[in-house]
Amino acid sequence: MEQSLAAFTIAAALLTITPGLDTALVLRAATDQGRRAALFAGAGICLGCLAWGALVAAGLGALIEASPLAYSMLKAAGAAYLIYLGIKLIMTSAGAPRTAGAVAGAGQSAWFRRGLLTNLLNPKVGVFYTAFLPQFVPGEANVALFTLLLALIHAMLGMLWFLLLAQMTVPMGRYLRSPKLSHWLDRALGGLLLLVAARMIQTART
Repeated sequence: MEQSLAAFTIAAALLTITPGLDTALVLRAATDQGRRAALFAGAGICLGCLAWGALVAAGLGALIEASPLAYSMLKAAGAAYLIYLGIKLIMTSAGAPRTAGAVAGAGQSAWFRRGLLTNLLNPKVGVFYTAFLPQFVPGEANVALFTLLLALIHAMLGMLWFLLLAQMTVPMGRYLRSPKLSHWLDRALGGLLLLVAARMIQTART
């Protein structure tokens, strides 16, 4: 059991620090409102991971993977949400200079909701957990409880990574919050969200 936990922690840590949508979202929150907003976004993402871990532990993750209709419906909802966020960010970047917190509605709770929904509405997270987590569950362990433990470890590693990212942006806060750079960051994140949404729609058709 100790070997399984150690192997999973190493693998999950490498996956956590791999650049992706979650990292981009946390960095954008940090540049928009600072470290606290970044931590709210990261907390939403990690809560989404825990929710998917609970679903996989309960067997619903495998059900989503096995049901093309359920998978397609969830993927369509996730793609629609990402398209909405992406277009809103791009439209914001094309407008007049804004103050901090103007991205898709001011408030740190908005970043928490965005992180949570971006994760919950991405069925690939559930499918990934369904395929990835069972590989580290030893034969003598309670499958459901151990799966939840692995998801918790992954969420904790993610929160530590997001805390580090948020802390790294503090010394550069004045430069990162300049209106010109904020517009470019909005466009970059908006484009990334649209790209992820397009890939979700494409895979839904295959």
